[in-house]
Amino acid sequence: MASYPNIPFPDDVPTHPLFIVDFKLIEAKDPFELDKLRQASTNLGFWYLKNHGAEELVDKMFNIGEDMMDLPLDEKMKWEQGDSGRSFGYKCIGGNAVDEEGTPDAVEFLNLSKDDILSYPTPTHRTYPSLVNERMTSIVQPFLEISLHVTNVLIGALNDMLGLPAGTLAALHSKEPPSGSEIRIIKKSPQPGGTEEKAAALAAHTDFGSLSFLHNRMGGLQVLVPGNDVWQYIKPIPNHAVCNIGDALKIFSAGILRSNIHRVMHVSPPGEQRNYNRWSLVYFSRPSNQVLLRNLADKSSIIAEALKESEDKFVTDSNAGDWFARRIKNQRLKNRTGPETWRASRGTEFNPNLL
Repeated sequence: MASYPNIPFPDDVPTHPLFIVDFKLIEAKDPFELDKLRQASTNLGFWYLKNHGAEELVDKMFNIGEDMMDLPLDEKMKWEQGDSGRSFGYKCIGGNAVDEEGTPDAVEFLNLSKDDILSYPTPTHRTYPSLVNERMTSIVQPFLEISLHVTNVLIGALNDMLGLPAGTLAALHSKEPPSGSEIRIIKKSPQPGGTEEKAAALAAHTDFGSLSFLHNRMGGLQVLVPGNDVWQYIKPIPNHAVCNIGDALKIFSAGILRSNIHRVMHVSPPGEQRNYNRWSLVYFSRPSNQVLLRNLADKSSIIAEALKESEDKFVTDSNAGDWFARRIKNQRLKNRTGPETWRASRGTEFNPNLL
């Protein structure tokens, strides 16, 4: 069983406050709560979420991750995600680059496809270890269903905020077509002092998809607030998830929704927490693979007005599946040919002027 030491989050590190959004009030369409969601999603793109309903399943999901990571490496490697651009499966320590110089990463994780979980016991993309299958119907599927409900309700609220016809964003995140949506269980082991700092500094990113639903037990998530050059921690609050906007919603909304730069997997917890394993659990909601990533200005006067004021037209030549596969494939160290490989793995945070 997973155990989480009761080591307090230090009070001498820079932190950034977030809006606390009550999911039950969002479900009830409370105007005050919806306004908090609007402010959070357009200013920083991050917020705490309480009363989301997944609280009792989070530790059980962490237990699955701990059992997986305790397996011998050769056993875990039987489930490795590979180098083709497929995310689902196990990712070993050092499998990915964290910068254009090819610095190896320092985390391992297990990704479980939304499609495989829903189609179980018939695989859509791949199979998983028996320790996952044994808890598929009792733990994994219930956690996924709650995560789908939470993200769908939030996406629906954002849909209305953007002035889109009812169900527009929901149709782009339909349950049935294949997508890159997945559950990820992440283990970050303690690092010798100072060895991770360079990698951490260069592992900043925006998320691939639409909406992330994150649970953790220790610090580690940091955000770079617009107009500020100091990384700030997001302090974990018991039973509160952290949600954030990803690239797809930024593109659909012509930049109204903010996909903010952050880093988490390569950053140790602060203070005494850094001496312990850091576990994270996240559900990534992503559009269906065939959905084109382009602004929805033709469906909303609000988005059309934002587009007029922007230098970026928020039109890509990619669908969601290709966007996702490109980023996954070009992070893999075995696919590296040079700095250009890393640059090809970037999303909306990438700015060639910063190179």
